[in-house]
Amino acid sequence: MSDDITGAEEAGEDKGEGKETYPFGEYEGGRDEDLNRHGFGSALLPNGDIYEGEYIHGQRYGKGMYAFKNGARYSGMWKRGLKHGHGEFLYPDGSKYVGDWKKDFKHGIGTYTYPNGDIYEGCWYEGWRHGLGTYFFKALEVSFYGTWKEGRMEGPGIYNYAYYRYHGTFEKNLPKGAGCFIFDCKYMQHGFFINIRDPKFDYLGIQELNLEKNPDGSDNRGNLSGIVPIWRARSITEYRTELLPPEPIPIPVREEEESMQDIIQYLEKHHDVIGAEDDERITTSPVPPDLDIPDIDIYNI
Repeated sequence: MSDDITGAEEAGEDKGEGKETYPFGEYEGGRDEDLNRHGFGSALLPNGDIYEGEYIHGQRYGKGMYAFKNGARYSGMWKRGLKHGHGEFLYPDGSKYVGDWKKDFKHGIGTYTYPNGDIYEGCWYEGWRHGLGTYFFKALEVSFYGTWKEGRMEGPGIYNYAYYRYHGTFEKNLPKGAGCFIFDCKYMQHGFFINIRDPKFDYLGIQELNLEKNPDGSDNRGNLSGIVPIWRARSITEYRTELLPPEPIPIPVREEEESMQDIIQYLEKHHDVIGAEDDERITTSPVPPDLDIPDIDIYNI
C-alpha cells in the first residue's frame, strides 16, 4: 500500500517543453498555457523515482509508468496523481499485483502473486482482499474459495484438497461452526469446528490471544494467535447437494460518492472557477506484504 505525499511544482522555461531542476526534480515534456506539466512527459523526482507518462494540468492523469528507486514499479492508469484504473505493480520482493485500482488502493478485481508462489484472485476493496476470491497455496497444492472481509477469510468458504474438500464457515481466517467434508463426491462427514486455546500458549498472558497486527499495512491482516480449530464429527451420509452448507456470496459494498475535491476539479476544468494546481506527487514505495496466511492443514479425519 502506498501513501502519496503532496508536492508542488513551479513554472519552468518559457517554451512549451522544457527541463526543470532541483528542488522539483527534472522534467522534459509538454506543458499547458500556464506552464503546468501537460501531455506526455518524463520526470526524475527529487527522491530518485522516475515517472514517464501522461499529465493533465500538472497531475499524473492517464497512462504512465512510475519506477521506484528501490526497484518497485507501477505501470497503468492514473487519475489526479493517484493510481486509478487498471494497472500492474511489481514489488521489490518479486510479488506482483495486476488488476483494478482506485485512489491508490487495490480496489475491484485483481490478481496478487506472492513471492512463495501463492496466488489470490478475486475482489479487493480499499487495499484489502474483500468479497469473493480464490487463494491458491502453491506449497500444499490446496485452494480456498470463499468470502473475504478486510483481508481475512470471513463467512462461507470451501477448501479444495487433492482427494476431498471442506465446506463451512470461517471467522478471522479459521474454520468455525457447522460444516462438512466431502470425499469423491460420494460421502459427506458432517460436524462442526470449535476454536480453543492452544495448550502450548497456556503459560502466556491473555494478551497473546489478541489479533496479530500486520505492521506494514499490507493486505494481510494477521491471524488469531494462540487459537486452534478442532473438528468434531457427528455423522456420515451419502453426498447430497441439499445438505451442503451455504455457498460463498459477495459482500455488498457502498462506493463513495463524488468528493468535494472531485467537484472542485470539475469546476476548474470546465468553468475556470479556480486556477488549476500544479501538483506532482511523490509516491512512497510500499513495503512488500509479509505472508501471514493461516495454517490450513486440516486435521486427520
